[in-house]
Amino acid sequence: MVSSNGGLNQMRAGICDMVAIASYINVTLIVPELDKTSFWNDYSEFKDIFDVDYFITSLRDKVKIQRELPPNLKKIVEMGTFYSMPPISWSNMSYYSNTAKSVTNMYAPLLLKLYVNIYINRYAYPWWKDKVINSTKKRKAGLCPMTPEEAALTLRALDIDQNIQIYIAAGDIYGGKTRLANLAAAFPNLVKKETLLKPSELLPFQNHSSQMAALDYIVSVESDIFVPTYGGNMAKVVEGHRRFLGFKKTLDPNRKIVVNLTDKYNKGKLKWEEFSVVMKEAHANRWGNPADRVVTPGKPKDEDYFWSNPQECLAPPSPSPST
Repeated sequence: MVSSNGGLNQMRAGICDMVAIASYINVTLIVPELDKTSFWNDYSEFKDIFDVDYFITSLRDKVKIQRELPPNLKKIVEMGTFYSMPPISWSNMSYYSNTAKSVTNMYAPLLLKLYVNIYINRYAYPWWKDKVINSTKKRKAGLCPMTPEEAALTLRALDIDQNIQIYIAAGDIYGGKTRLANLAAAFPNLVKKETLLKPSELLPFQNHSSQMAALDYIVSVESDIFVPTYGGNMAKVVEGHRRFLGFKKTLDPNRKIVVNLTDKYNKGKLKWEEFSVVMKEAHANRWGNPADRVVTPGKPKDEDYFWSNPQECLAPPSPSPST
């Protein structure tokens, strides 16, 4: 049994980890529970967001999945006489193998509940919100999200068509029209869920933050170009999903360079032509192309984030047809 908390994409990544672990230690996985209170206060179930039938059938050759516990094990859960544990972060597969063996020796049948506690990166909140602005150092280091002005200048410098339709995921997280003024001036065709859907169409998803996030996720995966302003969990998972779908065009902005170039441009230290050339050079190889994932043996925290580049699991892109 798996109970996963955090935002939608933290839970998604945790569930994927647990699928791999269930397969490795050869146990039956129960359709995961989603956190309902600690982060979003959203009471959505797994089936409200994911296709349960597809989840089960697509993995049937890898791991056995059941929709719910059989009656005899439900009674064990009701009595609370089962083994539960929060996994230790950054553990390798031997940890889970040894854990499963020790639990098996204590319980028959094996009933293990894993609580997947995902660390929420505090930088994920918009840095320009008044209560969070406290450090220019973080911005200079590229640890903060790009501002709408920085996003506008970056897209213009990279020759993105100014008539392109830009979908703003997470809606008003930027602070509404006032904060988006610079971006809207450069790229007037801005849209979001609230403008694309009728109120009656959006109503079933309101008050369900994870379901609203799922709408953003679907649009992000299917878009012609994906440009995250912050390298948080959603951005990383979307980038990896787009790589899996054939290395769809995904810009990974170098936020440190963007900040430095924007500051120089605004202070008159760079002319537009030079600003554009340097921006293009800095992002020439940051469009989601195939790339080896940096792996540091014995130091998993130093590795490239697996969900943004699951390079070991991807087939090489198909060669372009000859002309």
